[in-house]
Amino acid sequence: MKYEEFAEVVQQERIASDIYSLWIRTERIAEEAKAGQFLSLYTGEESRMLPRPISICQIDRTGGRIRMVYRVAGKGTEEFSRLRAGERIRVLGPLGNGFPLDRGVKKAFLMGGGIGIPPMVQLARELEGEVQIIAGYRDERFLTEELAAGGALYIATEDGSAGTRGNVLDVVREQELTADIIYACGPRPMLRAVKAYAEVQGIECWLSMEERMACGIGACLACVCPSAQVDPHTHVHNKRVCKDGPVFLSTEVEL
Repeated sequence: MKYEEFAEVVQQERIASDIYSLWIRTERIAEEAKAGQFLSLYTGEESRMLPRPISICQIDRTGGRIRMVYRVAGKGTEEFSRLRAGERIRVLGPLGNGFPLDRGVKKAFLMGGGIGIPPMVQLARELEGEVQIIAGYRDERFLTEELAAGGALYIATEDGSAGTRGNVLDVVREQELTADIIYACGPRPMLRAVKAYAEVQGIECWLSMEERMACGIGACLACVCPSAQVDPHTHVHNKRVCKDGPVFLSTEVEL
């Protein structure tokens, strides 16, 4: 079930260049939310009618709070970055389908790239078995303490300033890591490479897609991605990222 309400801002801080951590109090959404889902946040500017989708980073069900970590990418998110404790923001959520939690899996890869890293924080806390988190950064790192608390953390950086020089799959090869299942979120080139790797290795793989969205509830068809099967809603080879996803089995989507 999703809710629309004005949530209270509990805390906001900048944790890296253009990266902000926002905690809001919203008891009903926190109670329903799952790792891999997202919220739609509305700006206070009438000329910007469409909400901005932001993935869930952490869920504090006891305290009725949700944490989101986002990058300032335009006027809407820039407005969010100015929010202070005690202010209120209009939110809708939780939205989309989260990551499936297979309780029988012994070893998992959690692969996050860039702003696809935040959803891995909550997912790592909910998984059982051996959790291997591989975080890919361009250079500046964030959320490393939170990630390390959820499992064994490996880091890749494009400039080689920390961990393995390269991407998340370079870490797998360098460290000779193995897993029974993959959960991944990040830019499309990364997801394409992870999907190909999973197919070669015969590993079950779940991908969280990053797409521009409009309505966030599946009505406008602005965030479709190519799919292997015909979608019963549109009757074409498309999936709605906001409604059918954002998490898909890798074999369901074409990248």
